[in-house]
Amino acid sequence: EVREINGQAGTVTQLLKTPKEQRTPSQENELLEYYLLNVDRDYATNLAKITRLRDEENQLLTDQPEVMTMRERREPRPSFVLNRGAYDAPKDRVDPATPHQLTAYNPKLPKNRLGLAKWLTSPRHPLTSRVIVNRFWAMTFGRGLVSSTDDFGNQGTLPTHPELLDWLAIRFTDSGWNPKAFMKTLVMSATYRQSSVPSKQAKEADPDNSLLSRGPSFRLSAEMIRDNALAASGLLARKIGGPSVYPYQPAGIWEALATRNKTHYEQGKGDDLYRRGMYTVWKRSSPPPSMVSFDAPERYFCVVNRQKTATPLQSLVLMNDPQYVEASRVLAERMMREGGDTPEARVTFAFKALTSRSPRPAEMALLQQLYAEELPGFRKDTKRALQLLATGEAKRDATLDPAQLAACTVVASTVMNFDETVMKR
Repeated sequence: EVREINGQAGTVTQLLKTPKEQRTPSQENELLEYYLLNVDRDYATNLAKITRLRDEENQLLTDQPEVMTMRERREPRPSFVLNRGAYDAPKDRVDPATPHQLTAYNPKLPKNRLGLAKWLTSPRHPLTSRVIVNRFWAMTFGRGLVSSTDDFGNQGTLPTHPELLDWLAIRFTDSGWNPKAFMKTLVMSATYRQSSVPSKQAKEADPDNSLLSRGPSFRLSAEMIRDNALAASGLLARKIGGPSVYPYQPAGIWEALATRNKTHYEQGKGDDLYRRGMYTVWKRSSPPPSMVSFDAPERYFCVVNRQKTATPLQSLVLMNDPQYVEASRVLAERMMREGGDTPEARVTFAFKALTSRSPRPAEMALLQQLYAEELPGFRKDTKRALQLLATGEAKRDATLDPAQLAACTVVASTVMNFDETVMKR
């Protein structure tokens, strides 16, 4: 019996009436295909099974992380000095080598990338360690001993303290290139622990602090500002390592700019929302807008020095971005649970958590006034208070009074916008 399926019945019937010896190979294949798809039940079951298994195999292969690797050619390609730069006019052949002015290349090292890496990190190499420790110094003090941290050549600036730079470089290599030990040396130094407030004499004699007459003072990086807010609130996930995460981001930005390779932004859940800023996923065509607002480079090319600007947009991010509003609300919960029962004690708790010092009398008076002004409004309009407290994925502590919690949230957000919260002093 030939059943009518997708208009094939008539064609199949005609083919069956045709003697077998007169059928073409394509007609035989058409009959076989009809039989397998519409009559043979075992074939349909096995086809569904193998299709499912192939889908699982494809998914396994798709999910495998891929890393580009390189290897040396067995026979290195010859390189030549070109006559007047013309690609078709080679002259003298040249072999891999390094500048003799720095240090001689060890003949025992292979002349490939591995040998170059060992030469760069040799204890006798005069440059690599100096460049690294100068960048660490710039990260800690806001300015390098060589202020042109991206240029140690003849176009760069001379070191303000050359003997100190030499000593730090040797200490770094002798420690086994240990960044943690090196940073500990810097932050425990008397130079770092100075007050950042200059005296009148120091301000006149050393306006740019090149003589290190005072402690560092500069704005934190975008990642540090975010991490500081999360740490003060208690939300920061301190796990080390792992894949990139997808924290809060304005809806539609990713989709508007993404053309391929993951065109949909799927916000993370749980701890993924509170990982350190260095784990935030980065797509060059659509970088995290809150970080770009704080001068994080877009990563189209390597940047050693980030620019530091101060714009109203940065304050808007701190006041309105869900990440910071949520951090303010969770910090407000800590203010009420751990800070004490009085507005003064709660303000002091938030101020210390964000700036590492107690508020001065004038600051305390202003923040207490802010709390006193906000509290009646939230008591009168509970819906507005609950709307503020609903920001973010972290669950609200329902045992706390919503009006007081909302008022504390406004205070915490205000301190989060304070100059000393985003500045290192």
